[in-house]
Amino acid sequence: MVAGDPLTVSTGIAPDDDKLREECGVFGILGHPDAAAHTALGLHALQHRGQESAGIVSTDGTLFHSHRALGRVGDIFSSGEVIDALEGHAAIGHNRYSTQGAPEVRNIQPLFADLAFGGLSIAHNGNLTNALSLRADLVTHGCIFQSTSDTEVIVHLIAISRLARVVERMIEALGRVRGAYSLVALTGDAMIGVRDPHGVRPLVLGQLDGAMILASETVAFDIIGAQFVRDIEPGELVIVSEAGVESIKPFRSTAQRFCIFEYIYFARPDSVSEGIGVYEARQRIGAELAREALAPADVVVPVPDSGVPAAIGYAAQADLPFELGIIRNHYVGRTFIEPTDRIRHLGVKLKHNANRHVLEGRRVVLVDDSIVRGTTSTKIVEMVRSAGAAAVHMRIASPPTAHSCFYGVDTPAREKLLAARHDVDAMARSIGVDSLAFLTIDGLYRAMGESGRDPARPRYCDACFSGDYPIPLSDRQVGEPPAQLSLLADSG
Repeated sequence: MVAGDPLTVSTGIAPDDDKLREECGVFGILGHPDAAAHTALGLHALQHRGQESAGIVSTDGTLFHSHRALGRVGDIFSSGEVIDALEGHAAIGHNRYSTQGAPEVRNIQPLFADLAFGGLSIAHNGNLTNALSLRADLVTHGCIFQSTSDTEVIVHLIAISRLARVVERMIEALGRVRGAYSLVALTGDAMIGVRDPHGVRPLVLGQLDGAMILASETVAFDIIGAQFVRDIEPGELVIVSEAGVESIKPFRSTAQRFCIFEYIYFARPDSVSEGIGVYEARQRIGAELAREALAPADVVVPVPDSGVPAAIGYAAQADLPFELGIIRNHYVGRTFIEPTDRIRHLGVKLKHNANRHVLEGRRVVLVDDSIVRGTTSTKIVEMVRSAGAAAVHMRIASPPTAHSCFYGVDTPAREKLLAARHDVDAMARSIGVDSLAFLTIDGLYRAMGESGRDPARPRYCDACFSGDYPIPLSDRQVGEPPAQLSLLADSG
């Protein structure tokens, strides 16, 4: 954590925090008098998907109203005056953690533009793999960009279309883009939701008192008492209006490749995604991990919070006690700045502390969801050993993360991924454990109800493990880091 770093100050996320991070969460509602208030609550439930910034755009059918800011939902939309100013029966919202474009106000979504047919606002979850080339082409044709977000490319493509209807323009625009995306858009009289043909990123449909809702996860429905209707299908576009919900499938059909990391880490455990309960999936993943890589141990300890369900599954399968040997501090404030270099190495203890009574003298299995750079894992292991653990075995509830993601997940350059540089034995030595094992990719698929991974037709996008990228990486080479749209000093 760097004192004064703008991302750290605004969000509480240290630049070297050793977790993969989802780009964002989206929410939209049409046909409710409290549209903005419900959107703020929905974004609050989706806060885990993006903690850098948040925004809401609402409309009464004629005028559009917008409020966007850096920070978390509870801070941005805590004022009744802010919510009251977002008038109208329809609203869309967005939580952001940038993978395309810097953490600046100009990149906060939903984006809004006054176009020839009227106002248009868009919130986007995902990443376009050909945004750089499209942007360069649009600039040569006179388009002026106000942000460094890839989402603005879609706005300009819609703006320059010569087709009559907004939906036709959007279909034409999306026909030119490549990548993973779930979009929620708002016009004066309709809300539009769409998923990319592979269905990499999630999008679900719900209803509340006759109002229709679109969201990244079902937990956004739970918080406002809405009912889940169904998942938006891969390649499906829905138009929500006073007339109801119209569904069309304008894109060429292709194999579904839903992001498997949603089940491992990204989604909230109380969500249901693609018909599968996330909490139960994580327990099954932990049980499969125990079947594959049982360790000689006295106790199973999760690395909180994301390792908890998998650790429960591991402990049950291994017939070992599950204990909270590491306690997480949930009150690390977003404005905390470590004051001196001398104590910066203590930063991990801001979030985690060893429970000595559970750990001392015992052989411990530490269960975590993934290892990215390995920096946090090393500090956690040191903490557990300092608390008197007799042995430390680490078990990871996913295969080794050896490849960067280019589909909407903030990922380090491949050379910074521990699994890209070392084999498992070297990784174990690096983080200081007595043994280390990862769930195999076939084991991961078995936990998801498959017989294993079919290399010819894998059900999920698992590129971060396999290097099998289902969508062409037009703007960059596979070995390069996920590039930012800014060609200058911006970095997300």
